[in-house]
Amino acid sequence: MATLYSQANSNIRKTWVLMSAFFVFIIFLGWLLSRYFQGPAILYFAVFLSVLMSVASYWWSDKIVLSMVKAKPIAEKDNQELYHIVENLCIASGLQMPKIYIIPEAQANAFATGRDEKHAVVAVSAGLLQKLNKTELEGVISHELSHIKNKDTLLQAVVVILVGAVAITADFFLRFGTVARMSDDEDSKVGLIFMVLGLIAAILAPIAATLIQLAISRKREFLADASGALLTRYPEGLASALEKISADPTPMQKVNNSTAHLFISSPFKGRQKTTWLVKLFMTHPPVEERVRALRGLGIK
Repeated sequence: MATLYSQANSNIRKTWVLMSAFFVFIIFLGWLLSRYFQGPAILYFAVFLSVLMSVASYWWSDKIVLSMVKAKPIAEKDNQELYHIVENLCIASGLQMPKIYIIPEAQANAFATGRDEKHAVVAVSAGLLQKLNKTELEGVISHELSHIKNKDTLLQAVVVILVGAVAITADFFLRFGTVARMSDDEDSKVGLIFMVLGLIAAILAPIAATLIQLAISRKREFLADASGALLTRYPEGLASALEKISADPTPMQKVNNSTAHLFISSPFKGRQKTTWLVKLFMTHPPVEERVRALRGLGIK
């Protein structure tokens, strides 16, 4: 059975595995291109790019994620109730106070990010603050603080950057190959090579999505739910919050497949059952299962 310590250690291992796999993947593509074009500079560039993206995914992933959802930092004077809820739960859990951000979205949702406890961030949407009561908000915050303590946030943020980089690589090869094939015969051959590489990368895109499902498993959400309930000693608060969040039909404007797994509940409202691509990236257990598990904890 997963524990806080085993989950944290597992997430650290998975993070290094993903970063290493990305490093090897980009260098392999660079090696193929350098062999074909007889240009060792291409391989050097691939090594530089893989190192740069790996470093960026570790050191700046939180800033990149926050900018993607247009989140803004707040201080205690901006929302004293939210600030004090986070502060009190941090004292109870032994965590350092994370930075607090507000996502300018009407949908009720939240996530945590950051490579470690010292650089942690809790981001909640404006809609969450409007639609949940205090005990429900405490449940959501306790869930997100559990992700920080379990080191889920490091793995989550790294996945956003690396999977996004694979998608950009696939798009580059496909676009460049298409343009080159429309030129003369020599460029046509070059374009064909890039088209093949693009198709390979495009095939790897759903595999990258599967990596998200493998690396960020359902156990992560169940464990964060249970840990959060133990922190507040009131599972019903989080259970009720999850029901309200999942029932909220409001769409989220700034969200995509690379960031969807960060949120406490899937931000793709109304598309879970109709879009195969969204299904491919679904990493959250059904809310009904999570609520049932919370109400079965028997915490008093």
